[in-house]
Amino acid sequence: MTAQKTYIFMDFDGVTHPLGGVEDFRSLPLIEGVLRDYDEAHIVISSDWRMLYSLPRLSGRFSPDIRPRVLDTTPQLFAHQEAELYGLREREAMLWLSHRQLDAATTAWCAIDDAPGNWPTRSRLVLTDFKRGFGEEDATALRHMLEALRQGIRPRARPQQEGFIRCA
Repeated sequence: MTAQKTYIFMDFDGVTHPLGGVEDFRSLPLIEGVLRDYDEAHIVISSDWRMLYSLPRLSGRFSPDIRPRVLDTTPQLFAHQEAELYGLREREAMLWLSHRQLDAATTAWCAIDDAPGNWPTRSRLVLTDFKRGFGEEDATALRHMLEALRQGIRPRARPQQEGFIRCA
C-alpha cells in the first residue's frame, strides 16, 4: 500500500541555515536525509525566498533526487494590519491546499519553520531554533511527524495554544 501524499510547508531562513548568518543551506542535507525515508513527502516552499526567486531556482538548492519532490510555493497573502501577521504562513498554506481541492483537516501536511507565530496549528509544526537551523532534534521530530501522518494520524488543531509542541 502506498502512503498518502504528504505536504511539508518549508521555510528557509532559520531552517536550512541559521537566520542572519551565511545563507549556505547547511542543514538541508539533514532534512533531505529524513525525506529519503518518506517517499510520500513533498515540499511546498513557504519561505519569503519564494517572492525573490523562481521555483526552479529554489528547487535547485535541493539534491537531484529530492528536487522532483519540491512541488510548488505557497501563494502570497498580504497583511493589511499588524494583527494579520499572526498565522499568515499557515493561511497561505491553507489557501494552497484549497486551490488543489484538498481538505486541510484530512490531508497529510506539516510545516518546518523557525517562527511559531506563522503557524497557529502548532501540532503540525516542527519548530526549529532560528540561531542554528534544522538540527538532529528537529530531524527526530520530523520523522515522528511523518510517521504519524503515514499511519493516518492527523494532529489535532490547537490554534489558541501557547507555546508549541515538538513531536517526540
